[in-house]
Amino acid sequence: MSDFSSADYIHMAHALQLARRGLFTAHPNPRVGCVLVKDDTVVGIGWHKKSGQAHAEINALNDAGRNARGATAYITLEPCSHQGKTGPCTEALHDAGVAEVVVAMTDPFPAVSGSGIEALQTSGITLRSGLLQDEAAALNAGFVSRVTRGLPFVRLKMAASLDGCTAMADGQSQWITGAAARQDVQRLRAMSGAVLTGVGTVLEDDPSLIVRDKSLSDLQPLRVVLDSRLKMPPASCMLTLPGRTEVFCIDDSNRKALEKAGATVRVVPAADDHTDLESVLRELAARGVNEVLVEAGRRLAGALLAAGLIDELVIYQAPHIMGSQTRGMFATPDWLQLQQRMQLEVRDVRRIGNDTRITARPVRQAD
Repeated sequence: MSDFSSADYIHMAHALQLARRGLFTAHPNPRVGCVLVKDDTVVGIGWHKKSGQAHAEINALNDAGRNARGATAYITLEPCSHQGKTGPCTEALHDAGVAEVVVAMTDPFPAVSGSGIEALQTSGITLRSGLLQDEAAALNAGFVSRVTRGLPFVRLKMAASLDGCTAMADGQSQWITGAAARQDVQRLRAMSGAVLTGVGTVLEDDPSLIVRDKSLSDLQPLRVVLDSRLKMPPASCMLTLPGRTEVFCIDDSNRKALEKAGATVRVVPAADDHTDLESVLRELAARGVNEVLVEAGRRLAGALLAAGLIDELVIYQAPHIMGSQTRGMFATPDWLQLQQRMQLEVRDVRRIGNDTRITARPVRQAD
């Protein structure tokens, strides 16, 4: 028999909705929501809006005021019990007189994990946990990945025709999908700590990789270019735009011109005479990047996929045929046997304008 009532589910679902309001702004912190309920009435709500600002619990307590005393708090992530940029939320909940806390999931961050729950119980607050845990973890897949694996959650975005083509033979690719799909990509960029591409894409398309839709966020993701030999032109579009651009290489002998143009150049280990992909991702995770959006050509996309470094694919499929003299989606190793194919689990399929967005994840042995 479940320890949770239908009302519990309703209030935690509300808290998750609030947490999603930080989808584009909370990183590198987790997205957290909090609902305070007293006598079956919501008396306070809050969510974590931006790193360095008040946590969800504090915002909800401020919203509730004196009504917080004796209330039940529904929180999507275990409250912090340590002093960071803000004070411990466990103390604030206790001092406000909250009687009970319902937590969706334990915080995987080592400085918090379990200690927040223990602190609440020690202070006499009734504690229940595990309500809508999977939903809460999915909302913070990048944060969980970073603190448990030392790797960001890597999302690969591709735009392709119905026959799986991403560009004509000469590289022409603008535009395969429609305006609605391109607008949808703005959301993917806004929820990412970094957008990653290869120098080949820079040389062919000169992309901006910025969030143009200011209604989503006033933050710009870090732009990351993998460029083993530093072939990126100093006059590249992204170097003239707001936000930071970092170029990862294995040979930095040509770094001065790029640095003068505003790029940060970082040297990483080599793998097969290219930048080591996992080293780049671990470097980004170490600096607080939860989610990476990859917008790249078939070689880099195929290399990341073959290396098992892609966590999710978002494929925008346009309803047209581009023919045989075109470029495919992935350049992979020679998979000659049917059993070598990569199995995907489709998580979502929906129409975006006249295109179809397919969200899928590689099926791995551990899954």
